[in-house]
Amino acid sequence: MEPSTDRREITPPGKVDIFKNAIYTAPPGPPGMSESAVRHPSGQGPGIALQRRLRSLIAGEVVNIPLQAAIWYGIVGFPATWANLVGFAVFSLLLIQGAAYWAAKLEQLRNRRALPRGMSAFAVARVANLAVLGAGLLATGAAVLTDPGRGSLPGLGFALFAVLEHVNYFHTQLMHDTVADLRRFRTVGFRRSQLARDLARHSKSSRA
Repeated sequence: MEPSTDRREITPPGKVDIFKNAIYTAPPGPPGMSESAVRHPSGQGPGIALQRRLRSLIAGEVVNIPLQAAIWYGIVGFPATWANLVGFAVFSLLLIQGAAYWAAKLEQLRNRRALPRGMSAFAVARVANLAVLGAGLLATGAAVLTDPGRGSLPGLGFALFAVLEHVNYFHTQLMHDTVADLRRFRTVGFRRSQLARDLARHSKSSRA
């Protein structure tokens, strides 16, 4: 599961923001921009810290692909059967989409855009993923039923993990790996992912 960032929507004037345990009254920012991108009155820039966080998320998603391949196929020794490779390919696709989204968020933050670039492509991916994930689950599931074992079960596991990645990115935030995320989860529970909120704003602006 990919890591998450403290993803908050735009702050209305006067709303209290929490960033790195510093509480301040955040000024209004451009529509769709994370409130964390607003400069802290102390002179420190939360936007700089957020950019660093986004760069680490991009690198983490990209590096995870060869890293996971090395762990499961190299160290653990799972065979590179067609079922295992299909499941891993679907899993890798979701990681690539995640990296692309964080790159778009980084570009949005740097240029203070209302929305990240490429929202139309992500809207297509959200629908196309259903077919890809369905095909991956059917293929790897059939392989498990036909010949269960190390040659098929890892592939099904990768495909199921890809489903969780899709939900985490395109619908509901499942991953909570920061103090702010955990605090918010204890208070309000699950909520829509940042990409889902960006897609909703994109859809609304397209209809306007």
